[in-house]
Amino acid sequence: MSDASATPSLHESAIRPSEDARRAMDSLRRLVHALRTATRASEKSVGLSAAQHFVLRQLEGSSGVSPSELAGCAHTSASSISEVIGRLVARGLVSRVASISDRRRVELRLTAAGADLLAGAPQTVQERLLAGLERLSSTDRLALVNGLESWITASDLGDTQPVLFFEDETTFRRALSNRRL
Repeated sequence: MSDASATPSLHESAIRPSEDARRAMDSLRRLVHALRTATRASEKSVGLSAAQHFVLRQLEGSSGVSPSELAGCAHTSASSISEVIGRLVARGLVSRVASISDRRRVELRLTAAGADLLAGAPQTVQERLLAGLERLSSTDRLALVNGLESWITASDLGDTQPVLFFEDETTFRRALSNRRL
């Protein structure tokens, strides 16, 4: 028979977070949950990942932008956005055309099919998050940015590249589902 006093306990090195750390983790969990939920909803309603939907939205109303300009509008790097652009072009939702003013420059444009798809599509979670950030005072926004960057550095995650939300995961899930067919 086992000793009743030998109840399982947390390992000596287990982290017991402060209330502030718990609140930060809960906020991060809410964000991740909202992003995952939005990705699933976007895939179901418009057939695009949330990242693809967001990038398509950035092209809406534009007469043509370069991939690097689009990356700036989407608040990400050109390398991070290039794969998403490729998928949107392959689906006929975006076209790549030579610029009228400089034939060496490639411009991305929303196709009629892309515009039709967006016509009934809801706002993306990224748009909601960006709008929320803009509603913060500049002091609060700067404190949030500094705090997040410090947290990333303190967590030894500073080398992690910022990519569009869940785009790689969406690609992975699609590849798995295509193999099952």
